[in-house]
Amino acid sequence: MKTFTGIPASAGLAIGKAFVYHYDETPDIPRYNITEDETAAEWERLQKAVAQAEAEVRSLHERACREMSREQADIFQTHLMMLEDIDFLDQIRDRLEKNLQNIEWVVSDLTREVSQKLMASPDPVFRERAVDIADVSSRVINSLLHVARSRFSLAGLEEDVILAAHDLMPSEALVMDKSHVKGLVMDMGSRTSHTAILARAFNIPAVLGLSVISREVKDGQTLMLNGSSGIVVVDPNRETLVREKTGEKKYRRRTDRLAALRDLPAETKDGRRVTLKANIEFPEEAERALDYGAEGIGLYRSEFLYMMPRKAAEEEVQYEAYSRVLKAMGKLPVTIRTVDIGGDKVIPELLTVSEKNPLLGWRAIRFSLAHPDLFKLQLRAILRSGVHGNVRIMFPMISGVEEMEQALALLDEARRECKKKKQPFAGTIEAGAMIEIPSAAMTADILAEKSDFFSLGTNDLVQYSLAVDRGNEKVNYLSEFRHPAVLRFLKRTIDAAHEKGIKAAICGELAGDPSATAILVGLGLDELSMTASSIPPVKQIIRGLSFEDCKVLAGKALQARSIAEVRAVMETDSQ
Repeated sequence: MKTFTGIPASAGLAIGKAFVYHYDETPDIPRYNITEDETAAEWERLQKAVAQAEAEVRSLHERACREMSREQADIFQTHLMMLEDIDFLDQIRDRLEKNLQNIEWVVSDLTREVSQKLMASPDPVFRERAVDIADVSSRVINSLLHVARSRFSLAGLEEDVILAAHDLMPSEALVMDKSHVKGLVMDMGSRTSHTAILARAFNIPAVLGLSVISREVKDGQTLMLNGSSGIVVVDPNRETLVREKTGEKKYRRRTDRLAALRDLPAETKDGRRVTLKANIEFPEEAERALDYGAEGIGLYRSEFLYMMPRKAAEEEVQYEAYSRVLKAMGKLPVTIRTVDIGGDKVIPELLTVSEKNPLLGWRAIRFSLAHPDLFKLQLRAILRSGVHGNVRIMFPMISGVEEMEQALALLDEARRECKKKKQPFAGTIEAGAMIEIPSAAMTADILAEKSDFFSLGTNDLVQYSLAVDRGNEKVNYLSEFRHPAVLRFLKRTIDAAHEKGIKAAICGELAGDPSATAILVGLGLDELSMTASSIPPVKQIIRGLSFEDCKVLAGKALQARSIAEVRAVMETDSQ
């Protein structure tokens, strides 16, 4: 019996026979030189191949629309956007004319280069986008080579299996025989990957990010996976099976109880109301946030729109992406964070300068202010999308009032440009600052005069307050929100916001940590924004708390002299 731990991507318990899926659908790609006279013919071949690929993806999109929600169908809309990306096609043409090599090789070489850059990023969102690029690229190359994309091994399953794979393209997940796939385990992937989204849509338990599972398991072996805990067991014994089945029953009962809270307010026993919102990466996540009872989107990360080669998505593409979320959320507020790249979110096409300390360097609002035209493009798209709902703008990594004033000035310019172009846009829109740097927390009273709201990004606030690179395994144990300095920064920011009559929210991972809920409520936060699935358990905790007791707890924690003392205060309260 072997046990593996991965990322719980789709809840549920599955036990069955393993089917190990090995499929390399891109054949050997020829490489040969061509003449300048032959480039036109090669380009024409590509156009035909792209047209065929678009037809295939449209068919998949139509099927997804019939079988799944819009959230899942939009995955294939993303593939269509990639095929229609004029900038990427221009790059292919430039390389074709410069290198004078056959078009199959040019497409393969460029997409491999882009995928490798994305896979090298520490940000899982970027790594997951590489899977979509590989899916689209292989479709085009197969068309160029007249190779049929066989799906027999997954579409023609004849018995129930637990599917084990290194990776799975979204198109493969769509066409597989869902009636026979009882569970999914993969080396690659995360909770936000498209494969995970599809697994949840099909109600297939899934554990991803297992690294070696496709090499460690053999066809026919018994697999047991728990999509709620992330545990996968090969050839489990009877004791393990009984324990996991019992745990799954308890989990389901708890999930059912939490689901009943969906339409109830997050309100303490003595009447303190806390707004719970969701953090999202992609437009298709908005509907899922509503399913969990989100009262809006507190953090809509826009970085995915900057993953296309060389430059950000055009204004119309950004406008459509933002509008989809606003339409899905109706009258509920949607807070869009302007692009936060740099640091650990590296996009080589945009960030060409090598930095010794990128986390302290040219990133987030600093990058945007250095590229005013690119920044205003995004601001115009956000302003225009505001006609479809209740949109708010949030500026990341503000270090002081000068940056806030510069950002607001460019927002005013973007408004005037929309007006000049006679484009409808939101007349009034709230603009807030992310508080992620000690200097912002220390001058929160000044920033509050220029901000319509604050949102505390605790991931970076902890990192910068304690001088701890959370990605460094040698020191990440020091990344601790219970440090008295972090708690004092939180309290100082919240109080400064309230003194100026604006609300204070938190959108870092801390918001979804149940162990922190009582102290965050006691500090006086108005809103908590988190991964959508964390909303029900946090709401349940809030509804069982007394605000007065939470304030006493926060007061004791703020008087503590060390992490250990803060932890002791919290443990005493939980007993």
